[in-house]
Amino acid sequence: MLQDFWLHVQYGINHVLDINAYDHVLFLIVLAVPYLFRDWKRVLWLVTTFTVGHTISLVLASYGMVKIDGNLIEFLIPVTIMIVAIYNVFTAGKQSKSQKMGLLFVSTLFFGLVHGFGFAREFRMSLDKGDSKLLRLFEFALGIEIAQIIIVFIILFLGYIFQTVFRFSKRDWVMVISAIVIGLVIPMLLNSPMLD
Repeated sequence: MLQDFWLHVQYGINHVLDINAYDHVLFLIVLAVPYLFRDWKRVLWLVTTFTVGHTISLVLASYGMVKIDGNLIEFLIPVTIMIVAIYNVFTAGKQSKSQKMGLLFVSTLFFGLVHGFGFAREFRMSLDKGDSKLLRLFEFALGIEIAQIIIVFIILFLGYIFQTVFRFSKRDWVMVISAIVIGLVIPMLLNSPMLD
């Protein structure tokens, strides 16, 4: 039982850390890059909000309550990353307290929903007959949350190193990382089935 639990948690961790599906990591990068270690509570809330959105869409898709065209989702995933990256570029250097947190949380929840629908088909296929869908969803969500916290910690740590050791300004750090992500997302958008 415990072995199954850990196996399903690992599945969630691997989903986030899959090098071939790095869109999840790119989204986490642009979500966390404007923050510092002292903002860890806010970042944790954002990451958890994303997990909640991701899980809601998996529940809706797993129980057949919602069906969304896969091509649309494949297009929307890079769009969501691009929106946050562009938002970062335009708000870089401004005080994080001036950000509209309500809007940021709603956006993060929406992006979580989109990303979750992108994974719903694979998740359904991973279910064995007799599996409790809700239990598997909980275990999977726990794995996602663990992996996201690890990635966010790395991003915050790198931000700390670059801003203290290498004397990057916070504004430059946010703009450079967000611009790199935009550069990585553009080919994803151009290769989207929606644009064929």
